[in-house]
Amino acid sequence: MAGRRRGPGASVVALVLLLASLVACGGGPDGARAEVQSLLDRRARALLDGDAAAHARTGTRAGYDNLRAVPLAEWSYRVTSVHRTGDTATADADLSYRVDGYDPSPVTTARTLRLSRDSDGRWSVDADRPAGSSGQQLWDQGRVRAVRGGGSLVLGVGQSDDRLRDYARLADRAVPAVSDAWGRRWFRHLVVLVPTSLQGMAGLLNSPASSYRGIAAVTTGETGAGERAPADRIIVNPDAFGLLGDSGRQVVLTHEATHVATRAHTSASTPLWLSEGFADWIGYRDGARTPAQAAPELARAVARGDIPEALPADDDFGFSGDAEGLARAYESGWTACRLIADRWGEDRLRAFYRAVGAHDRREGAVEQALRDVLGTTHADFTAQWRDHLRSELG
Repeated sequence: MAGRRRGPGASVVALVLLLASLVACGGGPDGARAEVQSLLDRRARALLDGDAAAHARTGTRAGYDNLRAVPLAEWSYRVTSVHRTGDTATADADLSYRVDGYDPSPVTTARTLRLSRDSDGRWSVDADRPAGSSGQQLWDQGRVRAVRGGGSLVLGVGQSDDRLRDYARLADRAVPAVSDAWGRRWFRHLVVLVPTSLQGMAGLLNSPASSYRGIAAVTTGETGAGERAPADRIIVNPDAFGLLGDSGRQVVLTHEATHVATRAHTSASTPLWLSEGFADWIGYRDGARTPAQAAPELARAVARGDIPEALPADDDFGFSGDAEGLARAYESGWTACRLIADRWGEDRLRAFYRAVGAHDRREGAVEQALRDVLGTTHADFTAQWRDHLRSELG
């Protein structure tokens, strides 16, 4: 009745009844989150069981078809939040998955899922995408094909089986080459991802394509996680990789496999000239290239009397910088590691790498390892390296 005031008790009762109604129908935040978690649990189980019908009952089938070739040992979601608007919702979740035989521990990545609710109150997944801060997974780009090598698993999108077998062949050669130079105390299994193009590579890395133009491959992985870290991923840029000859492709895969092998001994104390130079040293170790052939940009610089004053800084390895400068940075790291192997021996080079990575901070790491492992100083080593460039490349 107009003008009649209700007491405060009536408002409290109405609020309590409204909240009870929301909880009863699963509409409250906790209720919706529990329902979405249950839905994603069923979806994950259907994927692992290969049950297409059960998976389809949870929503879109796109991810199921794209993932069928990937050998999964684990797949699960942990819902972190649900934002509901009527019969639609957006859920944030951590996806954890493990590739069978390759990941000692699960890979975890953030996902955003769009959901809708039907007239019977059942939620379903309409879309499952990377969260804004996360890169794509390979199956976000299309249907994945898989080829197993002796010590490798190659996963590709938009690639033929023959092409993927070529990558597996190169990866299988890289594993023993790295073990011979570094030792066998590493996982000795490689996961290689081959997207359709440079754009696909950039999507996996969540970076602009311009950052990796001309870069044939990169390796991603977790540092500081020890032996239980998930396997590293070698991500190929098929545009640049396809321009290389067979020996160049082998150098690239062996270089990236070295990063996989040395991950546990590479830390924030390791300068890029050492990690990249060491990977190139192993990559070129069994090849027939002369120093000038392996380091053409640096050889041209030395020939015109432009000998570097110091080993390259980390900033010199930026992919978006000038290509010749980037090449000289890699070649400088390689020649420094080659100098250590030639003058002090391969055992000392390996010990030097481990000693630098074991240091508790970047400052002083190289200097202490030079003193303790090689018995020299930073200034003397730099002078020897510059003389080495003159004699090898001059």
